[in-house]
Amino acid sequence: MRLSEMAEVRKIVERALVEDIGAGDITSISLITADQVLKGKFRAKAGGVIAGLELAEAVFSLLDPKITFKPCVEEGAWIDKGKIIAEVRGNGRGLLSGERVALNFLQRICGIATLTRRYVDEVMGTGAVILDTRKTVPTLRLLDKWGVRIGGGKNHRFGLDDFILIKENHIAAVGGLQEAVGRVKRGKESLPIEVEVTNLEELKDALAMGIDRILLDNMTTQQMRDAVQIAAGRAVLEASGNVTLKNVREIAKTGVNFVSVGNLTHSVQALDISFTVECI
Repeated sequence: MRLSEMAEVRKIVERALVEDIGAGDITSISLITADQVLKGKFRAKAGGVIAGLELAEAVFSLLDPKITFKPCVEEGAWIDKGKIIAEVRGNGRGLLSGERVALNFLQRICGIATLTRRYVDEVMGTGAVILDTRKTVPTLRLLDKWGVRIGGGKNHRFGLDDFILIKENHIAAVGGLQEAVGRVKRGKESLPIEVEVTNLEELKDALAMGIDRILLDNMTTQQMRDAVQIAAGRAVLEASGNVTLKNVREIAKTGVNFVSVGNLTHSVQALDISFTVECI
């Protein structure tokens, strides 16, 4: 399914327009005649990965179905500074009213996709896969995780109902890892189980319990290498915690299967994009 065909995406765009326009774009109504037609261009002011074109299109379509939106690049393409990303044409009031919302979506999602691509490029050839986390803007997770996928990463859990991930606070709350795993298994929950461990002894305990996906939390790269040797293929290993572009390749080379990176979505630097209009 295309992004723009998802019902939740339409709701997100509708809410964004209501938030921004309110009772009406009084500036555009005051200055632009109801029948004036304008042409607009989205231009990259920095190099990066393009993602979210369908969102920008949906913004203008909801404002005026007669507005035409023409992408000039493909979703997921890397573009250089100065490249035209897309062109729009139609009712001037609609173009000016939708400008900021369309830019907000594009700039954020392109920023996520661009950073993700950099992480993916850094681990190229190691076999490790870059994952996102749930550190997303509330109510915009679908869009944030879309940007990660377009950038070449993979999505971790979308929500708490995807699979069971027993973390430090869960373990503390029930008195230990063995008790936590036991409670899940006694409940006969059929969802996959992942367990977070902080040292090699906890790793050995998780392996002994038959856990087949283990999150290595804030371990050193040497501990990760040891963990890979200890697990010996019996479990899928995910590295997490304080991952940066500077250290991600070193982490990936330890042999872990996944590297989860929170700052893909929680500390986004928007891609710089401009929008300009001209009379026709």
